[in-house]
Amino acid sequence: MTTTAEPRVARRRPVRRTGAAVVRPGFVWAVPATLFFLIFAVLPLILVAVLSFASWDGISAPRFAGLDNWRALIHDHVMIQSLWLSVLITVLGVVVQTPLSILLGVWAAGHQRNRAVLSAIYFVPLLLSATAVSILWRALLDPNFGVPAQAKWLFGDGNLFGRQTSAIGVLVFVGAWQYTPFHTLIYQGAARAIPQVLYQAAEIDGAGRVRQFWHITLPQLRNTMITSMILMVVGGLTTFDTVLILTQGGPGTDTTISAYYMYQRAFKSFDFGGGSAIALVLVLIATVISLIVVKVSGYDKMRGTTEGL
Repeated sequence: MTTTAEPRVARRRPVRRTGAAVVRPGFVWAVPATLFFLIFAVLPLILVAVLSFASWDGISAPRFAGLDNWRALIHDHVMIQSLWLSVLITVLGVVVQTPLSILLGVWAAGHQRNRAVLSAIYFVPLLLSATAVSILWRALLDPNFGVPAQAKWLFGDGNLFGRQTSAIGVLVFVGAWQYTPFHTLIYQGAARAIPQVLYQAAEIDGAGRVRQFWHITLPQLRNTMITSMILMVVGGLTTFDTVLILTQGGPGTDTTISAYYMYQRAFKSFDFGGGSAIALVLVLIATVISLIVVKVSGYDKMRGTTEGL
């Protein structure tokens, strides 16, 4: 008697998940930050936009003025000059701070001797306010009692604030001295996130440190560079306290940037409608430049390696 064995059906074992499932946080967690942004960013921007079409001295009731403030800005040569100065100082700030921040950030991400101590000293300007930094450099560069007065062989008559070129140079230098450490910190974190296997493979292929920097480090820092440059652009266009303390827009109006001119129109001339129009122009320019940087660089199409986790 022969019996035929029934075929065994293979049973699949359930897959065990060693880690807990990652769940994205709900919208409720974003409510506090969203309310904060709406109250302190969106609402003031709307009020400024409305006020730019009004005439208001800060005391009496606002009066609708139509496009009078905007027509006045178009024919205001100081306003046109302030826009060019704002763009010039912003571009110079980006050109000076970007290479310094990258080099110092990559260096600070290494394991050199005394690196931690030197980095801590270098990041001290981040602990100071822009006002304190401006007062410090105003005293150091004073034409009568500061460093230029003691080194006239280098600074000429010592009055760095008496000429437009030197005054702009001082503004760019002071801004770089204070804010380069901030961008260095950004590049330091990004440089430490670069996989070391890339450098190991490059060493096997015989690439030196210079080639590794140009062909590995810089391409890996591309996203960080774009973010840093956008922050520099926004910060440069909204610079105010440094100009207020160091040059006060002088000599004449040679360093009167748009943010300082907005302050003059609103709080010195009591023309809050005209000042609001200048503020709105700055917002529009900063937004357009940021969008151009994002579009040209392709930043909007980039995706992180942890996307979807």
